[in-house]
Amino acid sequence: MKSVNNNVDFENSIGPWLGKTVKILEYYLQERFNKHNLDLTKEQMIVLKRLHDKDGLSQNELAFLTLRNKSSLTRLLSKMEKKNYILRKQSKEDKRINHVYLTGFGEETFKKTKPAIREMIFTMEQNISDSEKQQMIKTLKKIQQNFDSDIESL
Repeated sequence: MKSVNNNVDFENSIGPWLGKTVKILEYYLQERFNKHNLDLTKEQMIVLKRLHDKDGLSQNELAFLTLRNKSSLTRLLSKMEKKNYILRKQSKEDKRINHVYLTGFGEETFKKTKPAIREMIFTMEQNISDSEKQQMIKTLKKIQQNFDSDIESL
């Protein structure tokens, strides 16, 4: 009878390397925000970016675009409202829908993130050629597609 090898070599798979890299990026970005005196988290910056691209998104649209569930997004938006980055307005057509808008202060804060992001990108991409960067992006897209197709089959 043939024995089945149930060992999983997780340490030599892509997963831990992606996870560690994401943690380093998040830490580095938070340090850059602190250095630039920005009272902001990565999650808040992502919301500011999405609203900068398209102001007035509904909370449902924003949850989808930021890959967050509705309740965690609601908590995040409440914090952002207290910091005067955003404001929520109830839809006139459907009272169950809230649209989210950048305030002037939120727009200014988003603009102030650009030097910090530029520093992070510079540090992240130094010593990496354009062809290596393009290959990495291509590989990461394949990984995302693998999960997209796997999730659809669940």
